[in-house]
Parts: sequence; C-alpha cells; structure tokens
Amino acid sequence: MKATSALLAPFVAGASATIYYAGVAESGGEFGAYGTPGTGIPGTFGTDYQFINEAGVDTHVDENHLNLFRIAFLLERMCPPSTGLGATFDETHFDHYKAAVDYVTVTKGAYAILDPHNYMRYNDPSAQPYSGSVIGNTSDETAATTAQFGEFWGELAARFKDNEKVIFGLMNEPHDMSTQLVLENNQAAIDAIRAAGAENLIILPGNSWTGGHAWTEGNDPSSALMNQFKDPANNTAIDIHEYLDVDFSGSHAECVSDAATHLAELTAWLKVRTYTPLPHFLSSNLALTSSQQTTNLQPQTNNLKAFITEFGGANNTGCATMLGDMVNYMADNEE
Repeated sequence: MKATSALLAPFVAGASATIYYAGVAESGGEFGAYGTPGTGIPGTFGTDYQFINEAGVDTHVDENHLNLFRIAFLLERMCPPSTGLGATFDETHFDHYKAAVDYVTVTKGAYAILDPHNYMRYNDPSAQPYSGSVIGNTSDETAATTAQFGEFWGELAARFKDNEKVIFGLMNEPHDMSTQLVLENNQAAIDAIRAAGAENLIILPGNSWTGGHAWTEGNDPSSALMNQFKDPANNTAIDIHEYLDVDFSGSHAECVSDAATHLAELTAWLKVRTYTPLPHFLSSNLALTSSQQTTNLQPQTNNLKAFITEFGGANNTGCATMLGDMVNYMADNEE
C-alpha cells in the first residue's frame, strides 16, 4: 500500500471457516517524519506521533468486538541512526511503545502485531516509502546490514517473548529490491527471534509491497522464493496486503478489484506450487527426455497460511459489497 489507513486484518485458518483475528492497522507511530531529512527524527511523542488512542481501542474491543491491533513504529526512532540498527534501543521510545502494546494485550486482552513501518529501509524515513537505504544492500555503504536487522529482531523478541498476545510482523511492505534479499532479511529475523527463545507467531512479508495480487507476477516474484524460509518453531504466516482499488493502493474511491480474482493464485501457491529445479535451457545443446521433463516438474507442498494485515476500500456501497465478498473469500479458503 502506498498510503496508510486503519483497516480490517483477518487471519483465516482451519476448515471450519473460522476467522480468528479481526482488527485494525493503527497508523500513528510512523507519523511526523515526512519532510526535510533528519528533522522528524526523533520527534516528540504525543505531538508528532503516537501509537494508539486508548479510547479508540476501548471502542473497537468493547463495542466492535475486535481482537487485533497492528501497531506501527519507525525503526529510526526505536534504533536512532546515531547508534544504528541493532540491539541498542532508545529506551524512552521503547517504553512508550511497550505501554501501547501492553494496553492492547494486557489491559484489553487483544492481540498486537509489532509493525516496523519502514518498507525494508533504514536511516531516512523523510520521504517514505521510497527514502532510506535498503536493508542488506551491500552496494550501499550507508545501508544497515542483514545481520543488524536480525540483531534488532532478536532484541525486540527478547523483550516481548513472554507475552503470548504479541505477534511479530517482520516488516511493512518491502518493495523495489531483490526477492532474494527480502528472504535473507526475513530469515535473519526468524533465526534471531527463535534464538531469543520467543515462540510467538511470526508474519513475514514478500516483495512488491507484499501484495497478494502480485505474489506470482513479474520477473522476480515472491512466489519463487518465499516458501524457502525455515522456522524451527513452525509458527509462521505470510503477510499479505490487498486493496480493492485500481492500483491496489487504497487511495481511490472506487473499488474495482475483486478478491476472488486477485487472490486465487496466491491461495493456490499457499497450498502447492509447481517448480522447475533446472532452467528451461542450460545451453543450446541440452535436450531433456520426456522422463527428465516429468521429473523436472514436481509438485511441492507449501502448506502455508496467509495473514492479511491490510485490506480495504472506500466508504461507499460498492466497496462495502466487495469488502464483504473478500471476507467471504477468506472464510471459504482455509489458507
């Protein structure tokens, strides 16, 4: 998504068509940094940004019966550029964030997704979603490393591992980078989280804004690599965003993209995909026998689940109908 909104975020699992999580994506923690580079960091809590509105959380939980809140923050505020991305936190900022997470999870008994809202970038959020160095980009000497990203998640996980209501959302909407690097960063985070002793659910993104409609598309699709992560705790889901307007950004009044059409290939991939270990051609002299070709195309069971942490449409009748259809689609597809 190229704009930030508060949106429903269901997770569908189980053949009984139960929607276990339904809630909102809380914008606010990433606010106040857009503008002249360096002027919005760290910013003033309660003036430039905040994490939640407690009265709003009360309404969502007590009256709307929601049970999930995705709480955004900026890496540059949690880990100031002066010390770099890693295990050294701004403790005052962390305390504000933890207070928000505790209000949601302890006081209200709901779930909280920790959301570094950085598009897999770090060091300059002044023109998000495009500013900042891509994490792990070895061609950029100013970029934070994949190892640093892992260190950050190891520290954050250690601080929340005893709260079973906390879900780790590794990164908001990576884009315009290699899918291999997204996978490597995800794996570094998973490894560090599990090494910290945390068994909480991890939600990992794909490339291309982690869009469900784009999961199998393009020259470097998420579908080619995002089933290769390893989680020793086997408690991981794929993070998906899906808006119903013309460019899937959530910024237009008309909904035109129905979920059944745009999520079908993702849904199939979550179950099983066909892969080709060898390229279609290695040289002009290579010819495969029919037996080799058959062996070369084998079904691989992914057996994965998706967690849709952002979806939405405008406040009108047409979008309301299509959003209802999307919820029904999720309920009808256990993946």
